[in-house]
Amino acid sequence: TGMVNVGSTMAAIVETFWHAPASGTHLSKLSTMAAIVQPTFTIPVDSENKAMSLNIFSFNFPHHASFHMSWIGFFVSFVSTFAAAPMVAIIREDLELTKPNLGDAGLAAVTGTIIARVIMGSVCDLVGPRYGLSIVLLLSAPFCFCMSYVTDAAGFLICRLGIGLGLSTFVACQFWMSCMFNGKCVGIANATAAGWGNLGGGVTQFLMPVIYKGMVAGTEGRIYTAWRWAYIVPGLMHTIAGVAVMFLGQDLPDGNYKLLHTSGQLEKKSAFQTQMLGCSNYRMWCMVATYGFCFGVELTMNNIVASYLYDQFELDLVTAGVLASCYGLMNLFARSLGGLASDYASVKFGMRGRLWTLWLCQTLEGVLCIMMGLSKDSLGITILTMVLFSICVQASEGASYGIVPFLTRRSLGVVSGYIGAGGNAGATVNMALFFTSPDIKTYDGIMYMGFLIIGVTLLVIPIHFPMWGSMFFPGDPSQTEESYYIDREFSEEEIKEGLAVPVQKFCNNCRNERAPQHRPVEEESKA
Repeated sequence: TGMVNVGSTMAAIVETFWHAPASGTHLSKLSTMAAIVQPTFTIPVDSENKAMSLNIFSFNFPHHASFHMSWIGFFVSFVSTFAAAPMVAIIREDLELTKPNLGDAGLAAVTGTIIARVIMGSVCDLVGPRYGLSIVLLLSAPFCFCMSYVTDAAGFLICRLGIGLGLSTFVACQFWMSCMFNGKCVGIANATAAGWGNLGGGVTQFLMPVIYKGMVAGTEGRIYTAWRWAYIVPGLMHTIAGVAVMFLGQDLPDGNYKLLHTSGQLEKKSAFQTQMLGCSNYRMWCMVATYGFCFGVELTMNNIVASYLYDQFELDLVTAGVLASCYGLMNLFARSLGGLASDYASVKFGMRGRLWTLWLCQTLEGVLCIMMGLSKDSLGITILTMVLFSICVQASEGASYGIVPFLTRRSLGVVSGYIGAGGNAGATVNMALFFTSPDIKTYDGIMYMGFLIIGVTLLVIPIHFPMWGSMFFPGDPSQTEESYYIDREFSEEEIKEGLAVPVQKFCNNCRNERAPQHRPVEEESKA
Protein backbone atom coordinates (compact mmCIF):
# COMPACT_ATOMS: atom_id res chain seq x y z
CA THR A 1 0.00 0.00 0.00
CA GLY A 2 3.01 2.33 0.22
CA MET A 3 3.06 3.03 -3.52
CA VAL A 4 0.47 3.67 -6.19
CA ASN A 5 -1.04 0.42 -7.38
CA VAL A 6 -0.30 0.53 -11.10
CA GLY A 7 -2.36 -2.60 -11.61
CA SER A 8 -5.49 -0.86 -10.32
CA THR A 9 -4.80 2.05 -12.65
CA MET A 10 -4.52 -0.28 -15.64
CA ALA A 11 -7.68 -2.04 -14.51
CA ALA A 12 -9.50 1.29 -14.59
CA ILE A 13 -8.21 1.91 -18.12
CA VAL A 14 -9.36 -1.54 -19.22
CA GLU A 15 -12.77 -0.98 -17.61
CA THR A 16 -13.12 2.31 -19.47
CA PHE A 17 -12.29 0.54 -22.73
CA TRP A 18 -14.61 -2.38 -21.94
CA HIS A 19 -17.67 -0.18 -21.34
CA ALA A 20 -16.93 2.32 -24.10
CA PRO A 21 -18.17 1.92 -27.70
CA ALA A 22 -15.45 0.91 -30.14
CA SER A 23 -15.06 4.40 -31.61
CA GLY A 24 -11.97 6.36 -32.58
CA THR A 25 -12.69 8.91 -29.87
CA HIS A 26 -12.63 6.39 -27.06
CA LEU A 27 -9.62 4.53 -28.48
CA SER A 28 -7.79 7.84 -28.63
CA LYS A 29 -8.79 8.63 -25.05
CA LEU A 30 -7.59 5.19 -23.97
CA SER A 31 -4.22 5.76 -25.64
CA THR A 32 -3.83 9.09 -23.88
CA MET A 33 -4.62 7.59 -20.48
CA ALA A 34 -2.26 4.66 -21.05
CA ALA A 35 0.55 7.04 -21.93
CA ILE A 36 0.29 8.96 -18.65
CA VAL A 37 3.14 8.36 -16.23
CA GLN A 38 1.55 7.53 -12.91
CA PRO A 39 2.89 9.34 -9.82
CA THR A 40 4.44 7.46 -6.91
CA PHE A 41 3.96 8.21 -3.23
CA THR A 42 6.04 7.60 -0.12
CA ILE A 43 3.01 7.15 2.15
CA PRO A 44 0.26 4.49 2.10
CA VAL A 45 -2.55 5.38 -0.35
CA ASP A 46 -5.76 3.70 -1.50
CA SER A 47 -6.92 2.91 -5.03
CA GLU A 48 -7.85 6.60 -5.54
CA ASN A 49 -4.34 7.59 -4.38
CA LYS A 50 -5.82 9.18 -1.25
CA ALA A 51 -3.67 9.12 1.89
CA MET A 52 -4.67 6.41 4.35
CA SER A 53 -3.70 8.46 7.41
CA LEU A 54 -3.06 12.04 8.53
CA ASN A 55 0.31 13.10 9.95
CA ILE A 56 0.09 16.73 11.03
CA PHE A 57 3.89 16.98 11.30
CA SER A 58 4.46 15.91 7.69
CA PHE A 59 4.85 18.23 4.70
CA ASN A 60 4.87 15.33 2.25
CA PHE A 61 3.76 16.43 -1.23
CA PRO A 62 0.99 16.46 -2.34
CA HIS A 63 -1.24 15.20 0.49
CA HIS A 64 0.20 16.90 3.54
CA ALA A 65 1.52 19.97 1.73
CA SER A 66 -2.04 20.59 0.54
CA PHE A 67 -3.33 19.94 4.07
CA HIS A 68 -1.15 22.72 5.44
CA MET A 69 -1.95 25.12 2.61
CA SER A 70 -5.68 24.58 3.11
CA TRP A 71 -5.76 25.31 6.83
CA ILE A 72 -3.36 28.25 6.58
CA GLY A 73 -5.49 29.90 3.90
CA PHE A 74 -8.65 29.41 5.94
CA PHE A 75 -6.89 30.59 9.13
CA VAL A 76 -5.91 33.88 7.50
CA SER A 77 -9.50 34.55 6.39
CA PHE A 78 -10.72 34.03 9.97
CA VAL A 79 -8.10 36.38 11.42
CA SER A 80 -9.15 39.20 9.09
CA THR A 81 -12.91 38.64 9.25
CA PHE A 82 -13.01 38.97 13.03
CA ALA A 83 -10.15 41.44 13.42
CA ALA A 84 -12.64 44.20 14.25
CA ALA A 85 -14.25 42.36 17.18
CA PRO A 86 -11.48 42.84 19.80
CA MET A 87 -10.96 46.48 18.75
CA VAL A 88 -14.65 47.35 18.61
CA ALA A 89 -14.51 49.59 21.71
CA ILE A 90 -12.07 51.93 19.92
CA ILE A 91 -13.67 51.62 16.48
CA ARG A 92 -17.16 52.46 17.69
CA GLU A 93 -15.86 55.62 19.39
CA ASP A 94 -13.94 56.73 16.31
CA LEU A 95 -16.77 56.10 13.83
CA GLU A 96 -19.58 56.87 16.31
CA LEU A 97 -21.23 53.51 15.74
CA THR A 98 -24.43 52.46 17.50
CA LYS A 99 -25.33 48.91 18.56
CA PRO A 100 -27.48 48.45 15.40
CA ASN A 101 -24.53 49.71 13.29
CA LEU A 102 -22.22 47.14 14.87
CA GLY A 103 -24.84 44.43 14.51
CA ASP A 104 -25.33 45.22 10.82
CA ALA A 105 -21.57 45.15 10.21
CA GLY A 106 -21.31 41.82 12.03
CA LEU A 107 -24.14 40.49 9.89
CA ALA A 108 -22.43 41.72 6.73
CA ALA A 109 -19.19 39.96 7.66
CA VAL A 110 -20.87 36.54 7.77
CA THR A 111 -23.80 37.06 5.40
CA GLY A 112 -22.00 38.16 2.24
CA THR A 113 -20.08 34.93 2.06
CA ILE A 114 -23.26 32.79 1.89
CA ILE A 115 -23.48 33.25 -1.88
CA ALA A 116 -19.68 33.15 -2.16
CA ARG A 117 -19.63 29.71 -0.52
CA VAL A 118 -22.28 28.36 -2.86
CA ILE A 119 -20.28 29.64 -5.83
CA MET A 120 -17.07 28.25 -4.37
CA GLY A 121 -18.61 24.77 -4.38
CA SER A 122 -19.03 24.89 -8.16
CA VAL A 123 -15.58 26.46 -8.56
CA CYS A 124 -14.05 23.48 -6.75
CA ASP A 125 -15.95 21.01 -8.93
CA LEU A 126 -14.96 22.80 -12.15
CA VAL A 127 -11.43 24.20 -11.70
CA GLY A 128 -10.21 22.80 -8.38
CA PRO A 129 -9.79 23.91 -4.77
CA ARG A 130 -6.32 25.44 -5.24
CA TYR A 131 -7.49 28.19 -7.60
CA GLY A 132 -10.64 28.77 -5.56
CA LEU A 133 -8.85 29.24 -2.24
CA SER A 134 -6.01 31.35 -3.65
CA ILE A 135 -8.12 33.72 -5.71
CA VAL A 136 -10.57 34.46 -2.88
CA LEU A 137 -7.71 35.34 -0.52
CA LEU A 138 -6.20 37.71 -3.08
CA LEU A 139 -9.54 39.33 -3.95
CA SER A 140 -10.46 40.01 -0.32
CA ALA A 141 -7.03 41.46 0.60
CA PRO A 142 -7.80 44.99 -0.75
CA PHE A 143 -10.76 45.31 1.65
CA CYS A 144 -8.34 44.82 4.57
CA PHE A 145 -6.15 47.64 3.30
CA CYS A 146 -9.16 49.86 2.61
CA MET A 147 -10.27 49.62 6.24
CA SER A 148 -7.58 52.27 6.92
CA TYR A 149 -9.67 54.81 5.00
CA VAL A 150 -13.09 54.17 6.59
CA THR A 151 -14.79 57.25 8.05
CA ASP A 152 -18.38 56.18 8.71
CA ALA A 153 -20.70 53.24 9.40
CA ALA A 154 -21.36 52.57 5.71
CA GLY A 155 -17.68 52.26 4.86
CA PHE A 156 -17.10 50.01 7.87
CA LEU A 157 -19.94 47.73 6.79
CA ILE A 158 -18.71 47.51 3.18
CA CYS A 159 -15.17 46.62 4.23
CA ARG A 160 -16.36 43.96 6.67
CA LEU A 161 -18.58 42.55 3.93
CA GLY A 162 -15.64 42.32 1.49
CA ILE A 163 -13.28 40.83 4.06
CA GLY A 164 -15.94 38.32 5.11
CA LEU A 165 -16.04 36.92 1.57
CA GLY A 166 -12.75 35.27 2.48
CA LEU A 167 -14.66 32.82 4.69
CA SER A 168 -15.69 31.00 1.50
CA THR A 169 -12.17 29.50 1.63
CA PHE A 170 -13.72 27.00 4.04
CA VAL A 171 -15.46 25.21 1.16
CA ALA A 172 -12.20 24.82 -0.77
CA CYS A 173 -10.46 23.66 2.42
CA GLN A 174 -12.98 20.87 3.10
CA PHE A 175 -13.32 19.83 -0.54
CA TRP A 176 -9.53 19.64 -0.80
CA MET A 177 -9.20 17.39 2.23
CA SER A 178 -12.00 15.11 1.00
CA CYS A 179 -10.03 14.65 -2.23
CA MET A 180 -6.71 13.98 -0.48
CA PHE A 181 -7.62 11.63 2.38
CA ASN A 182 -9.29 8.22 2.52
CA GLY A 183 -12.71 7.70 4.14
CA LYS A 184 -11.15 6.09 7.22
CA CYS A 185 -9.35 9.32 8.13
CA VAL A 186 -11.36 11.94 6.22
CA GLY A 187 -13.22 12.93 9.38
CA ILE A 188 -10.05 13.79 11.29
CA ALA A 189 -8.44 15.39 8.20
CA ASN A 190 -11.42 17.63 7.49
CA ALA A 191 -11.85 18.47 11.15
CA THR A 192 -8.20 19.32 11.79
CA ALA A 193 -7.81 21.49 8.68
CA ALA A 194 -11.03 23.39 9.41
CA GLY A 195 -10.36 23.50 13.15
CA TRP A 196 -6.93 25.01 12.73
CA GLY A 197 -8.43 27.44 10.25
CA ASN A 198 -11.18 28.40 12.68
CA LEU A 199 -8.45 28.90 15.24
CA GLY A 200 -7.90 32.24 13.54
CA GLY A 201 -11.11 33.45 15.16
CA GLY A 202 -9.54 32.92 18.57
CA VAL A 203 -6.04 34.08 17.68
CA THR A 204 -7.34 37.37 16.31
CA GLN A 205 -8.98 38.14 19.67
CA PHE A 206 -5.55 38.65 21.27
CA LEU A 207 -3.40 39.18 18.16
CA MET A 208 -5.17 42.32 16.98
CA PRO A 209 -5.06 44.07 20.40
CA VAL A 210 -1.30 43.36 20.51
CA ILE A 211 -0.85 44.73 16.98
CA TYR A 212 -3.04 47.69 17.92
CA LYS A 213 -0.89 48.48 20.96
CA GLY A 214 2.20 48.34 18.77
CA MET A 215 0.59 50.74 16.33
CA VAL A 216 -0.38 53.06 19.18
CA ALA A 217 3.30 53.26 20.10
CA GLY A 218 4.23 53.74 16.46
CA THR A 219 1.74 56.60 15.99
CA GLU A 220 2.71 58.26 19.27
CA GLY A 221 -0.62 57.62 20.97
CA ARG A 222 -3.01 58.38 18.11
CA ILE A 223 -5.47 55.58 18.91
CA TYR A 224 -7.86 56.32 16.04
CA THR A 225 -5.00 55.99 13.56
CA ALA A 226 -3.56 52.91 15.26
CA TRP A 227 -6.57 50.63 14.69
CA ARG A 228 -6.55 51.54 11.00
CA TRP A 229 -2.86 50.73 10.63
CA ALA A 230 -3.44 47.45 12.45
CA TYR A 231 -5.55 46.25 9.49
CA ILE A 232 -2.47 46.33 7.23
CA VAL A 233 -1.27 43.11 8.88
CA PRO A 234 -4.30 40.95 7.89
CA GLY A 235 -4.07 42.40 4.36
CA LEU A 236 -0.46 41.27 4.04
CA MET A 237 -1.37 37.84 5.45
CA HIS A 238 -4.04 37.44 2.73
CA THR A 239 -1.56 38.32 0.00
CA ILE A 240 1.20 36.01 1.18
CA ALA A 241 -1.13 33.06 1.84
CA GLY A 242 -2.89 33.46 -1.52
CA VAL A 243 0.38 33.22 -3.41
CA ALA A 244 1.61 30.30 -1.28
CA VAL A 245 -1.55 28.25 -1.87
CA MET A 246 -1.27 28.76 -5.63
CA PHE A 247 2.31 27.54 -5.88
CA LEU A 248 2.75 25.07 -3.01
CA GLY A 249 -0.51 23.09 -3.20
CA GLN A 250 -1.91 20.52 -5.65
CA ASP A 251 -5.59 19.93 -6.45
CA LEU A 252 -5.64 16.11 -6.37
CA PRO A 253 -3.20 13.32 -5.53
CA ASP A 254 -2.68 12.65 -9.25
CA GLY A 255 -2.10 16.29 -10.25
CA ASN A 256 -3.81 19.62 -10.87
CA TYR A 257 -7.20 19.92 -12.55
CA LYS A 258 -5.88 21.42 -15.79
CA LEU A 259 -3.48 18.54 -16.43
CA LEU A 260 -6.02 15.88 -15.50
CA HIS A 261 -8.74 17.45 -17.67
CA THR A 262 -6.35 17.61 -20.62
CA SER A 263 -5.21 14.01 -20.19
CA GLY A 264 -8.77 12.73 -19.85
CA GLN A 265 -8.22 11.35 -16.33
CA LEU A 266 -10.76 13.73 -14.81
CA GLU A 267 -14.33 14.37 -15.93
CA LYS A 268 -15.09 17.90 -17.12
CA LYS A 269 -18.22 18.53 -15.11
CA SER A 270 -21.24 20.63 -16.02
CA ALA A 271 -21.94 23.35 -13.44
CA PHE A 272 -25.69 23.09 -14.02
CA GLN A 273 -25.69 19.30 -13.76
CA THR A 274 -23.74 19.22 -10.51
CA GLN A 275 -25.92 21.98 -9.03
CA MET A 276 -29.11 20.06 -9.83
CA LEU A 277 -27.69 16.79 -8.54
CA GLY A 278 -26.59 18.36 -5.27
CA CYS A 279 -29.79 20.36 -4.71
CA SER A 280 -31.99 17.30 -5.29
CA ASN A 281 -30.36 15.48 -2.34
CA TYR A 282 -32.54 16.16 0.72
CA ARG A 283 -29.73 15.03 3.03
CA MET A 284 -27.77 18.08 1.98
CA TRP A 285 -30.55 20.43 3.11
CA CYS A 286 -30.74 18.73 6.52
CA MET A 287 -27.01 19.27 6.91
CA VAL A 288 -27.30 22.88 5.70
CA ALA A 289 -29.66 23.58 8.61
CA THR A 290 -27.73 21.66 11.27
CA TYR A 291 -24.38 23.13 10.25
CA GLY A 292 -25.94 26.57 10.58
CA PHE A 293 -26.20 25.94 14.31
CA CYS A 294 -22.67 24.75 14.99
CA PHE A 295 -20.44 26.76 12.64
CA GLY A 296 -23.03 29.54 12.54
CA VAL A 297 -22.94 29.68 16.33
CA GLU A 298 -19.15 29.94 16.28
CA LEU A 299 -19.30 32.88 13.87
CA THR A 300 -21.92 34.54 16.06
CA MET A 301 -19.82 34.14 19.19
CA ASN A 302 -16.71 35.44 17.43
CA ASN A 303 -18.68 38.59 16.66
CA ILE A 304 -20.14 39.20 20.12
CA VAL A 305 -18.11 37.51 22.85
CA ALA A 306 -15.33 40.12 23.28
CA SER A 307 -17.75 43.04 23.48
CA TYR A 308 -20.07 40.99 25.76
CA LEU A 309 -17.26 40.34 28.27
CA TYR A 310 -16.10 43.97 27.99
CA ASP A 311 -19.56 45.39 28.71
CA GLN A 312 -21.08 42.78 31.04
CA PHE A 313 -18.10 42.41 33.38
CA GLU A 314 -16.44 45.83 32.84
CA LEU A 315 -13.11 44.41 31.71
CA ASP A 316 -10.39 46.32 29.87
CA LEU A 317 -9.96 45.81 26.13
CA VAL A 318 -6.93 43.49 26.26
CA THR A 319 -8.32 41.31 29.07
CA ALA A 320 -11.67 40.95 27.31
CA GLY A 321 -9.84 40.00 24.11
CA VAL A 322 -7.68 37.39 25.82
CA LEU A 323 -10.66 35.76 27.57
CA ALA A 324 -12.73 35.89 24.39
CA SER A 325 -9.91 34.15 22.52
CA CYS A 326 -10.49 31.08 24.72
CA TYR A 327 -13.63 30.42 22.66
CA GLY A 328 -11.83 30.27 19.33
CA LEU A 329 -8.68 28.65 20.67
CA MET A 330 -10.58 25.44 21.38
CA ASN A 331 -10.28 24.86 17.62
CA LEU A 332 -6.70 23.80 18.30
CA PHE A 333 -8.03 20.37 19.27
CA ALA A 334 -11.84 20.32 19.70
CA ARG A 335 -12.87 20.15 16.05
CA SER A 336 -10.35 17.36 15.54
CA LEU A 337 -11.96 15.53 18.47
CA GLY A 338 -15.29 15.66 16.65
CA GLY A 339 -13.74 14.27 13.47
CA LEU A 340 -11.87 11.60 15.42
CA ALA A 341 -15.06 10.62 17.28
CA SER A 342 -16.89 10.40 13.95
CA ASP A 343 -14.21 8.15 12.43
CA TYR A 344 -14.14 5.95 15.55
CA ALA A 345 -17.94 5.63 15.63
CA SER A 346 -17.82 4.68 11.94
CA VAL A 347 -15.38 1.85 12.68
CA LYS A 348 -17.69 0.49 15.39
CA PHE A 349 -21.14 1.22 13.92
CA GLY A 350 -20.75 2.50 10.34
CA MET A 351 -22.53 5.62 9.12
CA ARG A 352 -25.14 5.33 11.86
CA GLY A 353 -22.37 5.92 14.39
CA ARG A 354 -21.36 9.12 12.59
CA LEU A 355 -24.95 10.42 12.72
CA TRP A 356 -25.34 9.67 16.43
CA THR A 357 -22.01 11.39 17.15
CA LEU A 358 -23.19 14.57 15.43
CA TRP A 359 -26.55 14.61 17.22
CA LEU A 360 -25.04 14.04 20.66
CA CYS A 361 -22.32 16.69 20.28
CA GLN A 362 -24.64 19.35 18.92
CA THR A 363 -27.43 18.76 21.44
CA LEU A 364 -24.94 19.09 24.28
CA GLU A 365 -23.72 22.28 22.59
CA GLY A 366 -27.22 23.74 22.87
CA VAL A 367 -27.47 22.83 26.57
CA LEU A 368 -24.14 24.52 27.37
CA CYS A 369 -25.13 27.59 25.36
CA ILE A 370 -28.19 28.00 27.57
CA MET A 371 -26.02 27.58 30.67
CA MET A 372 -23.63 30.30 29.50
CA GLY A 373 -26.51 32.74 29.09
CA LEU A 374 -27.73 31.92 32.60
CA SER A 375 -24.26 32.52 34.08
CA LYS A 376 -24.37 36.27 33.45
CA ASP A 377 -23.59 37.24 37.06
CA SER A 378 -20.34 35.28 37.41
CA LEU A 379 -17.30 35.82 35.19
CA GLY A 380 -15.70 32.55 36.31
CA ILE A 381 -18.76 30.40 35.54
CA THR A 382 -19.30 32.27 32.28
CA ILE A 383 -15.75 31.49 31.11
CA LEU A 384 -16.02 27.84 32.20
CA THR A 385 -19.32 27.26 30.41
CA MET A 386 -18.06 29.24 27.41
CA VAL A 387 -15.04 26.95 27.04
CA LEU A 388 -17.12 23.76 27.37
CA PHE A 389 -19.72 25.23 25.00
CA SER A 390 -16.96 26.03 22.49
CA ILE A 391 -15.54 22.49 22.65
CA CYS A 392 -18.96 21.07 21.74
CA VAL A 393 -19.43 23.62 18.94
CA GLN A 394 -16.11 22.69 17.33
CA ALA A 395 -16.67 18.96 17.87
CA SER A 396 -20.07 19.25 16.15
CA GLU A 397 -18.41 20.93 13.19
CA GLY A 398 -15.85 18.14 12.96
CA ALA A 399 -18.55 15.48 13.22
CA SER A 400 -20.55 17.24 10.47
CA TYR A 401 -17.73 17.02 7.96
CA GLY A 402 -17.22 13.39 8.84
CA ILE A 403 -20.59 12.88 7.11
CA VAL A 404 -20.47 15.44 4.27
CA PRO A 405 -17.99 13.55 2.01
CA PHE A 406 -20.44 10.65 1.82
CA LEU A 407 -23.55 12.63 0.82
CA THR A 408 -22.58 12.60 -2.85
CA ARG A 409 -19.50 11.87 -4.91
CA ARG A 410 -20.14 13.63 -8.19
CA SER A 411 -21.41 16.91 -6.65
CA LEU A 412 -19.17 17.02 -3.58
CA GLY A 413 -18.09 20.61 -4.27
CA VAL A 414 -21.67 21.83 -4.60
CA VAL A 415 -22.80 20.04 -1.45
CA SER A 416 -19.78 21.30 0.51
CA GLY A 417 -20.55 24.81 -0.70
CA TYR A 418 -24.18 24.80 0.33
CA ILE A 419 -23.48 23.27 3.73
CA GLY A 420 -20.67 25.74 4.34
CA ALA A 421 -23.03 28.53 3.32
CA GLY A 422 -25.53 27.12 5.79
CA GLY A 423 -23.03 27.90 8.55
CA ASN A 424 -22.99 31.55 7.56
CA ALA A 425 -26.76 31.59 7.14
CA GLY A 426 -27.10 30.27 10.69
CA ALA A 427 -24.89 33.10 11.93
CA THR A 428 -27.08 35.58 10.05
CA VAL A 429 -30.21 34.16 11.65
CA ASN A 430 -28.70 34.23 15.13
CA MET A 431 -27.33 37.76 14.77
CA ALA A 432 -30.61 39.07 13.35
CA LEU A 433 -32.83 37.36 15.92
CA PHE A 434 -30.86 37.82 19.10
CA PHE A 435 -27.99 40.33 18.81
CA THR A 436 -29.08 43.38 16.82
CA SER A 437 -32.11 44.56 18.77
CA PRO A 438 -31.39 46.89 21.72
CA ASP A 439 -34.40 45.31 23.50
CA ILE A 440 -32.69 41.91 23.87
CA LYS A 441 -29.86 41.68 26.39
CA THR A 442 -26.84 39.81 25.07
CA TYR A 443 -27.01 37.14 27.78
CA ASP A 444 -30.68 36.51 26.94
CA GLY A 445 -29.77 36.23 23.26
CA ILE A 446 -27.18 33.59 24.09
CA MET A 447 -29.76 31.60 26.08
CA TYR A 448 -32.39 31.80 23.31
CA MET A 449 -29.79 30.67 20.79
CA GLY A 450 -29.22 27.52 22.86
CA PHE A 451 -32.87 26.49 22.63
CA LEU A 452 -32.80 27.03 18.87
CA ILE A 453 -29.67 24.86 18.54
CA ILE A 454 -31.38 21.91 20.26
CA GLY A 455 -34.45 22.20 18.05
CA VAL A 456 -32.64 22.43 14.71
CA THR A 457 -30.32 19.53 15.59
CA LEU A 458 -33.31 17.18 15.41
CA LEU A 459 -32.90 17.37 11.62
CA VAL A 460 -30.07 14.83 11.93
CA ILE A 461 -32.71 12.17 12.60
CA PRO A 462 -34.23 11.98 9.06
CA ILE A 463 -30.83 11.68 7.31
CA HIS A 464 -30.99 8.15 5.89
CA PHE A 465 -28.68 6.31 3.47
CA PRO A 466 -30.43 3.36 1.76
CA MET A 467 -27.43 1.06 2.15
CA TRP A 468 -26.24 2.29 5.57
CA GLY A 469 -29.34 3.45 7.42
CA SER A 470 -29.98 6.37 9.80
CA MET A 471 -29.99 7.03 13.54
CA PHE A 472 -32.99 4.84 14.32
CA PHE A 473 -33.30 2.61 11.24
CA PRO A 474 -30.76 0.16 9.78
CA GLY A 475 -29.76 0.11 6.13
CA ASP A 476 -31.11 -2.32 3.55
CA PRO A 477 -28.47 -5.04 2.91
CA SER A 478 -29.80 -5.44 -0.64
CA GLN A 479 -28.86 -1.83 -1.45
CA THR A 480 -25.29 -1.16 -2.61
CA GLU A 481 -22.94 1.79 -2.72
CA GLU A 482 -23.03 1.56 -6.54
CA SER A 483 -26.79 2.06 -6.62
CA TYR A 484 -26.43 5.25 -4.56
CA TYR A 485 -23.29 6.83 -6.02
CA ILE A 486 -23.34 5.52 -9.62
CA ASP A 487 -26.85 4.51 -10.71
CA ARG A 488 -28.37 7.58 -9.05
CA GLU A 489 -25.78 10.11 -10.25
CA PHE A 490 -24.82 8.87 -13.74
CA SER A 491 -26.85 8.09 -16.82
CA GLU A 492 -26.40 4.78 -18.63
CA GLU A 493 -24.56 6.57 -21.43
CA GLU A 494 -22.16 8.22 -18.98
CA ILE A 495 -21.43 4.87 -17.37
CA LYS A 496 -20.65 3.38 -20.79
CA GLU A 497 -18.28 6.27 -21.47
CA GLY A 498 -16.33 5.35 -18.34
CA LEU A 499 -17.13 8.50 -16.38
CA ALA A 500 -18.13 6.45 -13.33
CA VAL A 501 -14.85 4.50 -13.10
CA PRO A 502 -13.30 6.78 -10.43
CA VAL A 503 -16.55 6.64 -8.45
CA GLN A 504 -16.41 2.84 -8.47
CA LYS A 505 -13.12 3.11 -6.60
CA PHE A 506 -14.81 5.40 -4.08
CA CYS A 507 -17.62 2.85 -3.62
CA ASN A 508 -15.05 0.13 -2.94
CA ASN A 509 -13.27 2.29 -0.38
CA CYS A 510 -16.36 3.28 1.63
CA ARG A 511 -17.99 -0.11 2.19
CA ASN A 512 -16.82 0.06 5.81
CA GLU A 513 -19.60 2.64 6.39
CA ARG A 514 -21.95 -0.35 6.45
CA ALA A 515 -23.01 -1.91 9.72
CA PRO A 516 -20.18 -4.25 10.87
CA GLN A 517 -22.17 -7.41 10.14
CA HIS A 518 -22.71 -6.37 6.51
CA ARG A 519 -19.14 -5.35 5.68
CA PRO A 520 -16.92 -7.37 3.35
CA VAL A 521 -14.71 -9.76 5.28
CA GLU A 522 -11.50 -7.88 4.48
CA GLU A 523 -12.98 -4.52 5.60
CA GLU A 524 -14.26 -5.98 8.86
CA SER A 525 -10.86 -7.52 9.62
CA LYS A 526 -9.18 -4.15 9.08
CA ALA A 527 -11.70 -2.45 11.37
